[in-house]
Parts: sequence; C-alpha cells; structure tokens
Amino acid sequence: QVQLVESGGGLVQAGGSLRLSCAASGRTFSSDAMGWFRQAPGKEREFVAAIRWSGGSTYYADSVKGRFTISRDNAKNTVYLQMNSLKPEDTAVYYCAVNPKPIVIMSPAFYNYWGQGTQVTVSS
Repeated sequence: QVQLVESGGGLVQAGGSLRLSCAASGRTFSSDAMGWFRQAPGKEREFVAAIRWSGGSTYYADSVKGRFTISRDNAKNTVYLQMNSLKPEDTAVYYCAVNPKPIVIMSPAFYNYWGQGTQVTVSS
C-alpha cells in the first residue's frame, strides 16, 4: 500500500524559507511523477510543482517559479519542496501526491495517492 508522509511545515515570516519533505513507501515509483499541491481555506486545491522520478523533469506553477524548487532523492524515495521568499499568499495546507501515468501533470485529478498534508503559514 502506497503511503506518503509530509513534514516540514510551520510558521514563517514573509521572506523566509521552509523545506517540505514527502517520504513515499509501498512500491517503486520509477515511472511516476510526484507533485505538490496546496489548498487555502475556501479555495480549491491548486498545483504547485511536480517532478518525474525518471529523468527528473520539473514543472512549476507560475506563482512559485523562481521561488520554489522541487527535487528528489531516489535512494530515500523522498521528494522535497524548497520554498524561498515566502509570501502570505503561500499560506495553505501543502500535500504531496503520486501521478502513476504522468501525461497530465498539473491537474489533481490525475494523482491517485495523497499524503495527509502539512500546514504552511506565512505571516506578514
């Protein structure tokens, strides 16, 4: 059974940094993509970033390009999201998820396993 466990959220001032981790277990993920999504209160879940396990191609939402970096450690089955220059509008619960057939990358509908989420709060 696939399990995803996020960590690294917290409270930070605007302009600060956080690094989120997502540890994946339960099977091999060589052909998948891993994505980060976020959901703020009263808003829909939105795409943040994704990375392909094989090849390492990365994808970003326009709102985080140049500030966030997604990476992976294949040996640890872990995906990271380094978040720099954080803004109050980045405040949300952040989720990692698995996309088993990564043709469509940015839609949450194509991700079939999700972590429990980790809260990120950016104060102004």
